[in-house]
Amino acid sequence: MSVVYIMWLRELRRYVRSRAQIVASLGQPLLYLLALGFGLGPVFQKAGQGSYIQFVAPGVIGMTVLFSSIFSGIGLLWDRQFGFLKETLVAPVPRIQVMLGRTLGASTVAVIQGTLVMIVCFIAGFRIAHWVDLPLAFLFMGMIACMFAALGTAIGSALENMQGFQLVMNFLVMPIFFLSGALFPLTNLPKLFAFITSLDPLAYGVDALRSVLIGVSHFGIVFDAVVMVCVAALFLAVGSRMFAKIQV
Repeated sequence: MSVVYIMWLRELRRYVRSRAQIVASLGQPLLYLLALGFGLGPVFQKAGQGSYIQFVAPGVIGMTVLFSSIFSGIGLLWDRQFGFLKETLVAPVPRIQVMLGRTLGASTVAVIQGTLVMIVCFIAGFRIAHWVDLPLAFLFMGMIACMFAALGTAIGSALENMQGFQLVMNFLVMPIFFLSGALFPLTNLPKLFAFITSLDPLAYGVDALRSVLIGVSHFGIVFDAVVMVCVAALFLAVGSRMFAKIQV
């Protein structure tokens, strides 16, 4: 049986068995969706931007995929601490297969969690512009997941213990989320701030989701897709190299 498939299946089984993780994964997205969606809704509507629930829902879905995928990659630290990683790496198989299996598994879990949050968004009043574009939304969710699962693997490979986790959270993951335009429009921003947001890979993922779900795009859906493919390839290359250097 392929090592890639085994690692993918392991990540999926670990997620399915963790009911607490499934429930907990909905907490933060619900907070952003309900507290901000309904709290800032009147302000957003008075500004002539329409329904804030419609605007913020794709961003919340993108946030869920980001957090799930990158934390699954950082979960490599737990495998190292409990010895499972050592058992995996000493096996006579190429490490890149192990890394790809973990990345695909983390991406699958992230897409599942993103789908759960999407269902919650529907319950909260979110509506898709064209249902025929829904498969594209799952495609872009998968691309976002692959990008950040590979980045998480690179980070998890570089860290040796959980002490650096808060550093990663505060200075990498949260800025990626808040600068992505998930909570605010990217139009009419100050030039410096617009430049900074354009460097955020999640901004293109959120923009692609908005394009297919509500028909609103800032960068253009083709440009979004090209950027995500290039960044995913870069992160996979870096993640593979870092993973190959892990000492057992």
